[in-house]
Amino acid sequence: EVQLVESGGGVVQAGGSLRLSCAVSGLSFGDSLIGWFRQAPGKEREAIAYISDSDGSRNCAETLKDRFTISRDNAKNTVYLQMNSLKPEDTAVYYCNARLLRNPPTDFWGQGTQVTVSS
Repeated sequence: EVQLVESGGGVVQAGGSLRLSCAVSGLSFGDSLIGWFRQAPGKEREAIAYISDSDGSRNCAETLKDRFTISRDNAKNTVYLQMNSLKPEDTAVYYCNARLLRNPPTDFWGQGTQVTVSS
């Protein structure tokens, strides 16, 4: 069973930084993408970034790539999201996602972690 457990959320002042962690278990690495999404109140869930567990290639939303960075530690089975220069509009619940690249693709989600940026 695939399990994703996020941590690292909290309250931070504008301009501050946070690092979110996603501990991954039950996943056979090599055929999946691990990513971060977020959902603010009243808004749709949006994709932030993903990283391939096979070759480490990564991608980040154009509007966030100057402030957010996704990385992984295979030894710890953990994916991170480093968030810098946080803004009040970054306030949201942040979710970790694992997409198994099969036919059809299969998605797994963590429970989410709240990030609140105060002005």
